[in-house]
Amino acid sequence: MACDLWLVPLVDVLCHAPDNPFAEELAHYNSALTDAGLPSVPVFPYMPGLSGDVAPVAGFDYDALHFLRRVYLLQVCGLPLTPVDELGGDYEQLLEMFESTAQQSHLVWHYDHAGAYVPVDFPHPLSNDELLAGGGPLGSTHALLRELEHIGPALGIDPANPPAAPQPPSAPTELEEAAAPAPYDPSPFARERHVWLGLHAAATRSLAQGSMIVFS
Repeated sequence: MACDLWLVPLVDVLCHAPDNPFAEELAHYNSALTDAGLPSVPVFPYMPGLSGDVAPVAGFDYDALHFLRRVYLLQVCGLPLTPVDELGGDYEQLLEMFESTAQQSHLVWHYDHAGAYVPVDFPHPLSNDELLAGGGPLGSTHALLRELEHIGPALGIDPANPPAAPQPPSAPTELEEAAAPAPYDPSPFARERHVWLGLHAAATRSLAQGSMIVFS
């Protein structure tokens, strides 16, 4: 099953447009941020050539995303990290044993098929009934990037100088559609690295351009 990540520029010509397709989601995000005493989702002046477009930034398989989440939980909980061919029940057990840790992680505590990360810095994912009925917990791009940087070295990635990010999908993929095959990587953590690079590209561009990351 394929997961696409899209960048949505938070620019005035989109966010203030009467037909903004993200208006309802942004209203929910702003409500959750306000309730938490945080600033609203920022809106920037549109700058041609710099603001970017609504476009895919990364794509990968849902299972591979869970492999990367497993890496984070093992690392943060001080447990040994070994590559696995399949997740089995060990990952579910990890989530149960360290549920409070998982709930504080922007990488882990996020829906697979929906939801967003916004360029606002806050410590833990935000969640309320309105968010859970829609795209799930709201994540912070800043915090997601910090978590990726924390686990990068365990995957053989230097967060300060990572390999080139894989190409984004050329067209939207359906939920039941297979994700495009990842480029060859001899690492035993090839799947995890592929997702890491896609998420890292999305996070860095989100902060550089003033965009939110949307899962689909």
